[in-house]
Amino acid sequence: MKFSAHLFPAIGLATALAACSPAPADILAPEDQSEPLVQVIEEQARTDPVENCLLLVWSEQEDPDVEFDRANDAVNGGAISCATGTSPSQFEAAIETLREAAQSGDKARLLEQVGLPLLYIDADGERRELSEDQIDTLFDEVFDERMVAVLRDLDLSQMTVDKEQGAYFELGSLWLVVDDTGGKPRIVTVNRQALEEAAEAAKEQAERGQGKRLD
Repeated sequence: MKFSAHLFPAIGLATALAACSPAPADILAPEDQSEPLVQVIEEQARTDPVENCLLLVWSEQEDPDVEFDRANDAVNGGAISCATGTSPSQFEAAIETLREAAQSGDKARLLEQVGLPLLYIDADGERRELSEDQIDTLFDEVFDERMVAVLRDLDLSQMTVDKEQGAYFELGSLWLVVDDTGGKPRIVTVNRQALEEAAEAAKEQAERGQGKRLD
């Protein structure tokens, strides 16, 4: 069921996201569970039409996972829905696919999650925008053993969001962004330089007894 877009004022996405905030704990949880969900959303929208980013995101989705999204919208940096324009469940689906592809060694499935062009930053900080053919040729360099290890361990709770810039893991080693409101995120940046920095930070923490060392 797609939530009707008429519930929201005709404003741009950037304006809506700038004004919104994480969903309150009681939203979409009426005492009377028999009340139609759309009616509940309409009532919320009438009283606070631009304060809830999840409502804006759900308006563009056919079958939103309301319960999961409400429970998992808050991560490092703020609300996923406000910062990225999509829902936590969409990120969770992308992360699960990336984990499974990395664990199985399924190159084709991994590449399906990559946006084009892919910004690749090597260990020396050199930046290259790679086409599909270039990614295929350089796959073993871009997604080497250490980067694949990061993919295997991706967890939504460890994600950080940066408003209107997207979401990232491991100090920016992997960046994911969303093209359309409510849509699916894709990898747009693989940053080997940031991965080296993350590994060094983890090493220093391990030496101080504050964390687990990365191999």
